Amino acid sequence: MKNKEIFKKQSQKRRHNRVRSKIFGTAEIPRLSVFRSNKGIFVQIINDDLGVTMASESEKSVKDSKTKVDIAKEVGKLIAQKAQEKNITKVVFDRGGYKYHGRIKAVAEGARESGLIF
Repeated sequence: MKNKEIFKKQSQKRRHNRVRSKIFGTAEIPRLSVFRSNKGIFVQIINDDLGVTMASESEKSVKDSKTKVDIAKEVGKLIAQKAQEKNITKVVFDRGGYKYHGRIKAVAEGARESGLIF
Protein backbone atom coordinates (compact mmCIF):
# COMPACT_ATOMS: atom_id res chain seq x y z
CA MET A 1 0.00 0.00 0.00
CA LYS A 2 2.74 2.44 0.94
CA ASN A 3 4.72 1.78 -2.25
CA LYS A 4 1.67 2.63 -4.36
CA GLU A 5 1.16 5.93 -2.51
CA ILE A 6 4.82 6.84 -2.87
CA PHE A 7 4.75 6.03 -6.59
CA LYS A 8 1.64 8.20 -7.12
CA LYS A 9 3.25 11.15 -5.34
CA GLN A 10 6.49 10.71 -7.30
CA SER A 11 4.56 10.54 -10.57
CA GLN A 12 2.63 13.70 -9.75
CA LYS A 13 5.81 15.52 -8.73
CA ARG A 14 7.46 14.45 -12.00
CA ARG A 15 4.45 15.71 -14.02
CA HIS A 16 4.44 18.98 -12.06
CA ASN A 17 8.14 19.56 -12.69
CA ARG A 18 7.64 18.87 -16.39
CA VAL A 19 4.75 21.37 -16.56
CA ARG A 20 6.55 24.04 -14.51
CA SER A 21 9.70 23.86 -16.61
CA LYS A 22 7.69 25.20 -19.55
CA ILE A 23 5.43 27.69 -17.72
CA PHE A 24 6.47 31.04 -16.24
CA GLY A 25 4.16 33.87 -15.24
CA THR A 26 5.03 37.51 -15.84
CA ALA A 27 3.33 40.77 -14.92
CA GLU A 28 1.61 40.93 -18.32
CA ILE A 29 0.67 37.23 -18.51
CA PRO A 30 0.65 35.73 -14.99
CA ARG A 31 0.36 32.05 -14.09
CA LEU A 32 -3.00 30.58 -13.02
CA SER A 33 -2.01 27.85 -10.55
CA VAL A 34 -4.44 25.17 -9.36
CA PHE A 35 -4.12 23.05 -6.22
CA ARG A 36 -6.58 20.23 -5.64
CA SER A 37 -7.12 18.40 -2.38
CA ASN A 38 -9.73 15.85 -1.42
CA LYS A 39 -11.80 18.50 0.33
CA GLY A 40 -11.30 21.59 -1.80
CA ILE A 41 -9.77 23.41 -4.73
CA PHE A 42 -7.53 26.46 -4.52
CA VAL A 43 -6.59 28.77 -7.38
CA GLN A 44 -3.99 31.56 -7.49
CA ILE A 45 -2.83 34.07 -10.08
CA ILE A 46 0.92 34.45 -9.63
CA ASN A 47 3.55 36.83 -11.02
CA ASP A 48 6.71 34.68 -11.03
CA ASP A 49 8.98 37.64 -11.83
CA LEU A 50 8.30 39.14 -8.40
CA GLY A 51 7.11 35.96 -6.67
CA VAL A 52 3.81 37.61 -5.77
CA THR A 53 0.30 36.22 -5.64
CA MET A 54 -1.92 38.74 -7.42
CA ALA A 55 -5.27 37.08 -6.67
CA SER A 56 -6.51 33.91 -5.04
CA GLU A 57 -9.77 32.05 -4.64
CA SER A 58 -10.88 28.86 -2.95
CA GLU A 59 -14.00 26.76 -2.65
CA LYS A 60 -14.81 28.26 0.77
CA SER A 61 -16.66 31.18 -0.83
CA VAL A 62 -18.80 28.83 -2.97
CA LYS A 63 -19.58 26.05 -0.49
CA ASP A 64 -23.11 24.91 -1.34
CA SER A 65 -24.66 21.50 -1.72
CA LYS A 66 -23.21 21.06 -5.21
CA THR A 67 -20.84 18.51 -6.66
CA LYS A 68 -17.10 19.11 -6.46
CA VAL A 69 -16.96 19.72 -10.21
CA ASP A 70 -19.67 22.42 -10.00
CA ILE A 71 -17.84 24.09 -7.12
CA ALA A 72 -14.58 24.02 -9.12
CA LYS A 73 -16.29 25.68 -12.08
CA GLU A 74 -17.64 28.44 -9.81
CA VAL A 75 -14.15 28.97 -8.37
CA GLY A 76 -12.86 29.37 -11.93
CA LYS A 77 -15.49 32.01 -12.62
CA LEU A 78 -14.68 33.88 -9.40
CA ILE A 79 -10.93 33.95 -10.07
CA ALA A 80 -11.61 35.28 -13.57
CA GLN A 81 -13.70 38.10 -12.11
CA LYS A 82 -10.92 38.99 -9.65
CA ALA A 83 -8.41 38.94 -12.51
CA GLN A 84 -10.52 41.29 -14.60
CA GLU A 85 -10.76 43.71 -11.65
CA LYS A 86 -6.94 43.85 -11.72
CA ASN A 87 -6.91 44.28 -15.54
CA ILE A 88 -5.60 40.77 -16.22
CA THR A 89 -7.03 39.23 -19.38
CA LYS A 90 -4.42 36.60 -20.33
CA VAL A 91 -2.94 33.92 -18.11
CA VAL A 92 -0.84 30.78 -18.43
CA PHE A 93 -2.62 27.73 -17.00
CA ASP A 94 -0.63 25.64 -14.51
CA ARG A 95 -2.49 22.42 -13.79
CA GLY A 96 -0.03 21.57 -11.03
CA GLY A 97 0.82 18.05 -12.14
CA TYR A 98 -2.80 16.96 -12.11
CA LYS A 99 -4.38 15.46 -15.18
CA TYR A 100 -6.52 17.88 -17.19
CA HIS A 101 -9.74 16.17 -16.19
CA GLY A 102 -12.60 16.61 -13.74
CA ARG A 103 -12.17 19.48 -11.30
CA ILE A 104 -9.03 20.85 -12.98
CA LYS A 105 -10.84 21.00 -16.32
CA ALA A 106 -13.87 22.60 -14.63
CA VAL A 107 -11.72 25.42 -13.19
CA ALA A 108 -10.28 26.11 -16.64
CA GLU A 109 -13.70 26.08 -18.32
CA GLY A 110 -15.18 28.39 -15.66
CA ALA A 111 -12.32 30.87 -16.06
CA ARG A 112 -12.64 30.80 -19.86
CA GLU A 113 -16.41 31.38 -19.66
CA SER A 114 -15.82 34.46 -17.54
CA GLY A 115 -13.37 35.98 -20.00
CA LEU A 116 -9.84 34.80 -19.17
CA ILE A 117 -7.75 33.88 -22.17
CA PHE A 118 -5.22 31.03 -22.02
